[in-house]
Amino acid sequence: MIKKQLTSEIEIYDDISELDKDTQELMKKSLEARKKAYAPYSHFLVGAALLLDNEEVVLGSNQENASYPSGLCAERTAIYWAGANYPENKILKIAISASSVKKKNDQPIPPCGACRQAIAEYEQKQNHPIEIYFMGLEGKVVKVSSLADILPLAFENKYLEL
Repeated sequence: MIKKQLTSEIEIYDDISELDKDTQELMKKSLEARKKAYAPYSHFLVGAALLLDNEEVVLGSNQENASYPSGLCAERTAIYWAGANYPENKILKIAISASSVKKKNDQPIPPCGACRQAIAEYEQKQNHPIEIYFMGLEGKVVKVSSLADILPLAFENKYLEL
């Protein structure tokens, strides 16, 4: 038997003002996108803003459906739109903001498992890490330099190759 330890590194900022100006603007765009979320069932609003290597910013917000599996998270909404409209461009950064309508949550809220897998797919596709910044309603912001920091054993396309 071999035993290995996996480690991750995160950065925690007290608030948006500690981020560099470009990342502050990206996070502010995620806050604006969050206002466009359609979440009548969960009352949980999420906004995402992606920065592409062509300096384009793509926004997404969660979109729910009474048939729960049919909805889509903000991160995947933005990632898939970017993939469909800018297939040759790399995603450099993702800023995510999330909050509940029913209770105040100032804790940073990371992407869900399905979104982590989608981000992992795009990191693999573009062979380049994606910086991820996430926060709650307000307050602290967490940064990871790559999806691998929060999903170190991601399912990869190499497993499908025969």
